[in-house]
Amino acid sequence: MNHSPSPITRRSFLAHTLAGLSAAAVRPSLGALRWPPPVVIFSKVYQELKLDFERAAELTEQAGLDGVDCPVRPGGEIEPERAAEDLPRYAEALRRRGRQLALLTTHIVSPDSPHAETVLRVARALGVRWYRTGYWRTPKDGSAPDLDSIRAGLTELAALNRQLGITGVIQNHSGAFVGGDLGQMERLLAGFKPDEIGLAFDLCHALITHGDDWAVQFERLASWVRVAYVKDVRRPRDMVPLGEGELGRTAVFARLKRLGLEAPISLHIEYDWARGEPNTRERLVAAIRSDLAVLRRWLSDAAG
Repeated sequence: MNHSPSPITRRSFLAHTLAGLSAAAVRPSLGALRWPPPVVIFSKVYQELKLDFERAAELTEQAGLDGVDCPVRPGGEIEPERAAEDLPRYAEALRRRGRQLALLTTHIVSPDSPHAETVLRVARALGVRWYRTGYWRTPKDGSAPDLDSIRAGLTELAALNRQLGITGVIQNHSGAFVGGDLGQMERLLAGFKPDEIGLAFDLCHALITHGDDWAVQFERLASWVRVAYVKDVRRPRDMVPLGEGELGRTAVFARLKRLGLEAPISLHIEYDWARGEPNTRERLVAAIRSDLAVLRRWLSDAAG
């Protein structure tokens, strides 16, 4: 997406970076706040409306969200090759409205992924502490994935994360993705320090994969959980607005509170939020506000 007609200069980028680091030194980040945690939106949903950064920041404020979880990947809200130019612009648009660029969703599976180091360095300079890695698909022939090869790339990525002070998290995505099965995820994460390579726990996909056994699997992986993704599901895999599926009947938020979760919770709108009508800003804001009210009630209930 072309969000600005003029490229950022090296001087202005450094100014953005220094300003962000200076501000971070005098005010707490979203992740430093106590329970209930802030809520950000996985802003992939903004792409349906083709919002520029200013309008995306305005919508984020209007909907009552604390910030965004921005897709920085091919076809994402920001293309990886434009991270140095566009991430500071987006962060500044959000900052002016009291919101934060809190999380990133990326294509990165090793330091050799295209533009990986640039994306992570710019993100960290802007105060981002967590990013989602890319995916690995399971072989189409039904054979076991090469976890050793995947872990080799993650080992190199963990070293870069350690250097930068940022955490890469892997999502447990159901279907033909490595780690969707949480037993396999445990083997994938074994030996990694959770603040270098951790888990983005997605209860929706855990329910789809493990059913009511999700809680047993969660406890085995609890020490790696660093980020939580929230969306509701009616099994077998029908995505629905929050409160219309099974999420509210679980104790997942009490478990997350017990872990001392620091990262903002990432709210995902992956159902038909326009309900068959044309996709408009007003309908999206209404859907987010409805989900956000339900989520904040659940978070408050978990506080005890």
